[in-house]
Amino acid sequence: MDAKLEAEDLTRIVDGVRIVDAVSFGVADGEVLAILGSSGAGKSSLLRLLNRLDEPTEGTVFLDGEDYRTLPPRELRRAVGYVPQRPALRDGTVFENVTVGPRLRDEPFADDAVEDLLKRMDLGGYAERNVEDLSGGETQRVAVARTVFNDPEVLLLDEPTASLDSASESRVETLLEELIAETGLATVLVTHDTSQARRLADRVALLEDGGLTSVGRVSEVLA
Repeated sequence: MDAKLEAEDLTRIVDGVRIVDAVSFGVADGEVLAILGSSGAGKSSLLRLLNRLDEPTEGTVFLDGEDYRTLPPRELRRAVGYVPQRPALRDGTVFENVTVGPRLRDEPFADDAVEDLLKRMDLGGYAERNVEDLSGGETQRVAVARTVFNDPEVLLLDEPTASLDSASESRVETLLEELIAETGLATVLVTHDTSQARRLADRVALLEDGGLTSVGRVSEVLA
C-alpha cells in the first residue's frame, strides 16, 4: 500500500546525543503502526517529530508524498493530529474542548456532529460537563475526540492508556479500534506494551537507542 505518512532518515540530535537516529518507515491509510521500545528508547521523541512539534536535525517526513516542511505548521498539525500521553484539557466544558480547533479558526461546525462524535467515544450527554469532573479514561477520550474533530489524515497516539486502570484501558482500546476502522485514519501508536501492540497494530516497529531494529507484521516481529 502507498504510505500516507512516510519518515525518511528522521533524526534528532540534542546536546550531541542522537535521541532519534535515521528512522525510516511508512504508514498507510487505515493502518496502525505500533512503535515499541523500552523507556528512554526515543519513542515519544520520534512521535513529536512526525508533525514538527520538535524539529528534525536530519531527514524529513512526507505526507501524501509532499515534504512536510513545505506545509504551514498549523495546517500540518491539523492534518497530523497528536494525542499526548497526558493530555492537557482547557478549562471549561467537554464541548468547548472538542470544538477548540474550528472555533480558533473561525470555521463553522454542526453541534450534532459534536454529539455524534461524543457518542462514538462513549461520552454521549457529556457536552456540557466540566472537564474538571472527568475521570482519567474520560479525559483521554475527550482528548481523542478533540483531535479527531479537527478531521486529521493521520493520528499520532502517545501511550494512550498508560495512566488508566484495566477497565478504562480496555474501553479506550475498543473505541480506538472502532474509530480507526470507521475513519480509515493512518495511525502511529507509541506503546511499551507488547500485548497492546498485538491487540491494536497491523505492523510493529521496534525502537532501541533511537534507532529502528525491526519493522514488520506483528506476527513476525513479536514472534
